Amino acid sequence: MIIITGAAGFIGSYMLKYLNQQGHHNLLIVDDFSIDKKKKNWENLKYKHQIDREQLFDYLENEKPFVTAVIHLGARTDTTDENKAIFNKLNLNYSKKIWHYCTKNRTPLLYASSAATYGNGDLGFNDNKEISLYSPMNEYARSKQSFDQWALSQQEQPPHWYGFKFFNVYGPNEYHKGRMASVIFHAFHQINNTKEMKLFRSHRDDFKDGEQQRDFIYVKDVVNIIYQFLRTQKAPNGLYNLGTGQARTFNDLVKAVFSALNLEPQIKYIDTPLDIRDKYQYFTEANMQKTLNCLDNDYIFYSLEEGVKDYINQYLIDRL
Repeated sequence: MIIITGAAGFIGSYMLKYLNQQGHHNLLIVDDFSIDKKKKNWENLKYKHQIDREQLFDYLENEKPFVTAVIHLGARTDTTDENKAIFNKLNLNYSKKIWHYCTKNRTPLLYASSAATYGNGDLGFNDNKEISLYSPMNEYARSKQSFDQWALSQQEQPPHWYGFKFFNVYGPNEYHKGRMASVIFHAFHQINNTKEMKLFRSHRDDFKDGEQQRDFIYVKDVVNIIYQFLRTQKAPNGLYNLGTGQARTFNDLVKAVFSALNLEPQIKYIDTPLDIRDKYQYFTEANMQKTLNCLDNDYIFYSLEEGVKDYINQYLIDRL
């Protein structure tokens, strides 16, 4: 049995779908399943048991299932929330309990870290660098950083463990995330409704308007790579970047959305709000060498244009 936490959420539910596609149905899915708007993410997929996240450890203690791996994707992900207590509960302490379970039962653990742990990016995005050098800029990122540091310091560990630093993930099943959904999701709806797109103006001389860059990665690539690590379990234990290794501009992204909708680009630039301007990242790009070295072959990512077109044509248009 494979456990998937966060299975009602964006990446977790797509991980569940991908495992079904690979023939895995003996799955224990974990989350807060009381949120009605998330039900479409998981209700038609195949799994053996469904457990509320607050009941997981009692279930494991009482039922003692044979668990072959834990894919821990559940987390509080709102980067604007400054409630440290909720991040400590859900992102740090809950993850520690999963770590202890996997260590005790000799169970492989694959979990979601975040590229937000790299802070403003001035020191780069290298998963081989000492992580204490980086300064995360919000409580979400600090909680992820705290767990990463704690995991690296542990003498007692799961037999195989991999923490994936997700960069800017987009794709199906994120519709419930509101303002925390990807730029592609918001661009699609804004362009479909108004036939134009507003982007933040650059407030730095070294970047033109709309030329701020992110490492955008399609969720289909994310789950594929996680599954390769799960299947082979040959990679050294540790932290791994999970982006494409190629930064693209917001102008590129928006033009890809216009193209997928067969519209001519109409872009307007607005000032970045003052309350986030000093925390706004102008460039992110994963150093992917360590991760790619652990894959079976030369991995080919969806390009931004391919991913956006697939996402819009196969998923978003159908939800209008």
